[in-house]
Amino acid sequence: MRFTIQRDQLMNSVQDVMKAISSRTTIPILTGMKVEATEYGVKLTGSDSDVTIESFIPVEEDGIVLVENIEPGSIVLQAKYFPDIVKKLPQQTVEIEVDDHFNVNIRSGSAEFHLNGQDAEEYPHLPQIQTNQSFEVPIDLLKDLIRQTVFAVSTSETRPILTGVNMKVESDDLYFIATDSHRLASRKIPMGENVQPLSFENVVIPGKSLTELNKILDDSQETIEISVTENQILFRTKHLYFLSRLLDGNYPETSRLIPDEVKTTVYIDTKELLQSIDRASLLAKENRNSVVKLTTKENNRVEITSNSPEVGNVVEEVTAESLEGEDLKISFSAKYMMDALKVVDCEKVNIQFTGAMRPFLIRPNENDQILQLILPVRTY
Repeated sequence: MRFTIQRDQLMNSVQDVMKAISSRTTIPILTGMKVEATEYGVKLTGSDSDVTIESFIPVEEDGIVLVENIEPGSIVLQAKYFPDIVKKLPQQTVEIEVDDHFNVNIRSGSAEFHLNGQDAEEYPHLPQIQTNQSFEVPIDLLKDLIRQTVFAVSTSETRPILTGVNMKVESDDLYFIATDSHRLASRKIPMGENVQPLSFENVVIPGKSLTELNKILDDSQETIEISVTENQILFRTKHLYFLSRLLDGNYPETSRLIPDEVKTTVYIDTKELLQSIDRASLLAKENRNSVVKLTTKENNRVEITSNSPEVGNVVEEVTAESLEGEDLKISFSAKYMMDALKVVDCEKVNIQFTGAMRPFLIRPNENDQILQLILPVRTY
């Protein structure tokens, strides 16, 4: 195998596929990165058997030659060393050559590296997804869906299903829902008329997979194709193939967590409230979730307080745009509240309370597709 490639292009692809490679895998060859050269370009693959990422570098794109002098072949390179080598090569082009004994030569300018490779035949064959269960969404919209929900997945393995994001289709809407049983984040988008009915109603994608996918995808208006089978999901763009296993089990029915009645509504500036809670949490670092208390006052004022007996206390008032309903005192995790407010891309939010001990809802003013729910904390 032999080819000459643009270093920057190679580096970008290497960084993408590295996100799927783990040093802790049970299959030794999966600690390596598979490199395949064909007449069409170079394909890199990384996998930890839960997530597989393939990145393709075409021979030519937009009139620019990216790969040349290709002699087809394949090799598995040590992922521990290869990315650092590529990053520090002196020239813009890299020549990679492999002999019959899996010895790899990497040349750039006056630098030359010799690496021991492994036989690509021993690399596990990755599942090819066969499904007609596919639909497309714009990449920037998918990134929003992930960003506005994935932070709420559970980090504890006691209920593995909650470490994932529930993706479901209901009456022409696509939902992403995440909960760790103390809070819930939900975002929906209309699927439009043109999508054929999908047979999957509801799958659970590991939160870790979505976080990595979000890092790889560039903000763009292009679409990404999403395909679902019984136990895997594939995200595919022009040059990227991202395959993840799905979590087994039934996701809890979250719709019944959402309260119907509202006793107090606060309509308030998102940024002001976020910054005020951030300041209040400074003195509440002792307990893990730093509890902050919100009290409604007259004249549309909201008081944010936090009290740590050993440290001190903080009191701040924020003026709401409007305040309706019963008086309220409620305590909640500052971290959960800040996480929720950060992903609400709106200047103003409606916060709907149903009493001091009931979950409350945060909805952006201009966007009914986003919903955040938080359970209060008992402080007595």
